[in-house]
Amino acid sequence: MSAVVAIPLRAERAALAGRLPGTRVLRTGMGPARSAARTRAGLDGAPAVLVAGVAGALDERLRPGDVVVADELRGGPAGAIASPSAPLLAAALRRKGLTVHVGPLLTRADVVRGPLTGTGALAVDMESAAIAAAAGTPVAAVRVVVDTPRHPLRSPGTVVRGARALAVLRRAAPALQEWAAAARPREVLLATPRSFCAGVERAVTVVERALERASGPVYVRRQIVHNAHVVADLENRGAVFVQEVGEVPEGATVVLAAHGVAPGVREDADRRGLAVVDATCPLVTKVHSEVRRYSRRGDTVFLIGHADHEEVVGTRGEAPHRVVVVEDAEQAERVQPADPERVAYVMQTTLAVDEAEQVATVLRRRFPALSAPRSDDICYATTNRQRAVREIAAASDLVLVLGSANSSNSQRLAEVAEREGTPAHLVEDASAVDLRWLAGAARVGVTAGASAPPHLVDDLVTALGGLGPLAVRSAAGAVEDVLFALPKELS
Repeated sequence: MSAVVAIPLRAERAALAGRLPGTRVLRTGMGPARSAARTRAGLDGAPAVLVAGVAGALDERLRPGDVVVADELRGGPAGAIASPSAPLLAAALRRKGLTVHVGPLLTRADVVRGPLTGTGALAVDMESAAIAAAAGTPVAAVRVVVDTPRHPLRSPGTVVRGARALAVLRRAAPALQEWAAAARPREVLLATPRSFCAGVERAVTVVERALERASGPVYVRRQIVHNAHVVADLENRGAVFVQEVGEVPEGATVVLAAHGVAPGVREDADRRGLAVVDATCPLVTKVHSEVRRYSRRGDTVFLIGHADHEEVVGTRGEAPHRVVVVEDAEQAERVQPADPERVAYVMQTTLAVDEAEQVATVLRRRFPALSAPRSDDICYATTNRQRAVREIAAASDLVLVLGSANSSNSQRLAEVAEREGTPAHLVEDASAVDLRWLAGAARVGVTAGASAPPHLVDDLVTALGGLGPLAVRSAAGAVEDVLFALPKELS
């Protein structure tokens, strides 16, 4: 059974007439009692309900024509009811060019004609919370502002503002239809393992401990890990992110990010008298050591990786005149070392395993004397997460990978899933998920890059649960018990 769009008033229904083709529409009538009764009688097994109409703003920041998406419905007989799909719905509306606010929506049995303070709600209506309580299924609510504290309901401009609000409601119709098409019972299949690895846990802890111990500001060169949420959280705690150590005041504390740096960066820090705390992942440090070892014996070192990635930039800096970056198999076919008998290779730790092996295979074929690392350079976490996403992709209609766009390991997860023949998308968080991807997706695979916080997975699952009944299952996978010691500067 499909989702229902519940529209209380005749004028609201007229505004959306013909704009929700294929969507079940239920006119509930005005007021909490009538709308609740019609909801109970008209749902007929709908997996979810979306309430659409107009409302009055309670927050002075809102303007007539703004759109409110409820993340909580207050004032109904069941108390406050969460509306988990709010991030997905708000994003869909913003893509239509609308001004959207997300927050609590209050339902009252009477028309509010004067100031209503102290509620904490963005707007007020007469039906949404009552419909939510009667539905017994996930409910979303979209309300377009007609009146505001500065523009009361009964004033000369009400007719004009009402017409504007209904015009905005019409513009919102495609997003409402996307929500209805995405609403259905579904299963979420969680990859195991997912989210933070030991190196990222260590890097984040390094910054936290440095903030606790330092008497002044703590500076971090570049993003400590490639995730916008992690960086924003640490900034809120007091970390100051800079591009280069030259921006750090002399004598201050600076943390070097998990991706590693070239020796020249450390030298610059020493010249400025900085207290350096090294958060480089130990597995990246291993690759740096391999480059130094190979280059000292005179080898040309093929560095398999992406030339512009920070890890590769830092690794190449160990021996810039001897390291040659090889990005793909085509480059591997063309590369010409000074001495084919004195060659070695290393890898960026966050590559896709299968693609990296293709490059290494070409190099081994062309250069029989090629030296290889004693153990794999691609880190255990990258390998485990790629194996896990391959497994869930084979059983899913869609794969969502949580991670930032500049995260190499997260990008590779989406690519691995795509190579399994399953549509996959890399998203920053739940608000970046396009409802159109979810239409027809009965089983959604979810994973997160090694630099993505675990709470992003929880938030996404919660949002998907706002689209209908949800079953969540964790796939079997590798158990990670690796722990890295903190750097000596914090011991």
